Amino acid sequence: MKILSLLCLLTIPALAGEPARHASDTWELTLESGYLWNVGNNTDIDYEIIPTQLTLRSPVVWTLWEDEAGAKIVVRNRFSALFEAITHGPEDTYIGLAGAPSVEYWFPSQKTSVYFSIGGGFGWTNSSGGDQGLGQDFTFNWFTQLGIRQKITENVSLLAGPYFIHHSNLGLTDPNPGIDAFGFTVGCAWTF
Repeated sequence: MKILSLLCLLTIPALAGEPARHASDTWELTLESGYLWNVGNNTDIDYEIIPTQLTLRSPVVWTLWEDEAGAKIVVRNRFSALFEAITHGPEDTYIGLAGAPSVEYWFPSQKTSVYFSIGGGFGWTNSSGGDQGLGQDFTFNWFTQLGIRQKITENVSLLAGPYFIHHSNLGLTDPNPGIDAFGFTVGCAWTF
């Protein structure tokens, strides 16, 4: 009887399951799209772009701050595949990769967060070769994104926010026009 009692006590933690993890302690895959308009004066072309991003966020890399109520500020890694349809401009498409940290403030409910990313990468387009279009197919990108994430189920969230992207060739061609585009993205995220 003592052995049975001891076995029951040892299995209680296993029956209770794994302790609940914070939402930021999981991998997250997001799919976002939106619309961007040319801003600035890098080119006279009024570019319009439909950006689509497939983004993978890692579990927390650093916790910068946390309180007893469950609010916290964390940093996660972010890697994105960029697919852009250029609806107004001499180029048609852009395909690229970008990486950045994702700095996130999670509210105590652990269902809502605000995030910010700034980073960049590289990609390819079908350049026009004109004076105001991108001067070559290989380009670099730089982006910044601010957004809000709201969990709607345990593993699914909705995201939305403003988004800015810059495309250029870092002076590898002359002239060296670039694209500065600003707008918004909306999307869905899955955690695993």
